[in-house]
Amino acid sequence: MNTAADKTAPLLRGISSMATRALLGELCVRFFAVSGVSVHIESVGGVDAAKRIQNGEVFDMVLLASDALQRLIEAGHVAAGSRCDWAYSNVAVAVPEGHVQAPIATEEQLKAAVLAANKLSYSTGPSGNYLSQLFAQWGLLETLQPRIVVPPPGVPVANLLAEGKVDLGFQQRSELIHQAGISLLGDLPAEVAYTTIFSAGLGTGVLHDPIRQQAAREFFQFIAADQQHSCRQSFGMR
Repeated sequence: MNTAADKTAPLLRGISSMATRALLGELCVRFFAVSGVSVHIESVGGVDAAKRIQNGEVFDMVLLASDALQRLIEAGHVAAGSRCDWAYSNVAVAVPEGHVQAPIATEEQLKAAVLAANKLSYSTGPSGNYLSQLFAQWGLLETLQPRIVVPPPGVPVANLLAEGKVDLGFQQRSELIHQAGISLLGDLPAEVAYTTIFSAGLGTGVLHDPIRQQAAREFFQFIAADQQHSCRQSFGMR
């Protein structure tokens, strides 16, 4: 890979949501191997990440769900014109390991599974917002509200499932696959499927440094490239 960063090999610092932590870890290793550029990504709850950016914390790159990133662009915290959509993730459903695996192939089956759960969980952010809207659309949000456990930002729903604190959990597939103590039922059924787009943009840390800005743009191109499709897929994304 021919990059403008080859001569100086700068360290790039970014922030992302937890949903892409494992995938970005692998992609950073791969990018370093072909470019010599070190990339360090701090992964936290998406809501917390956006607040830190809004409060003026400086990063070279910001990698969040597309709606959150777009709001930061519109507010001037991320460079206009720098957005790069690089990964897509479906919302999936899981239960604690050993629990009955209810069918969720249709909307009605999913609704039945939700109503049968004593406690259910989804995270903050786009997937949680969507599920709140879906439950409201079903006319069930008021009924379900006392049963919903929202984990603190940065705490995976999988943890609550594995610890037996909830019976049914919803989160990005990337945050549920390969997790111990849970059984993945599958993605939301087609009638109510939800896909989160993850996007990257330039933070204020590189705006006045052409070499590091170019290196960041090349990192974006790298993680979004078709050549990384199998890598994204192995982490539950596409």
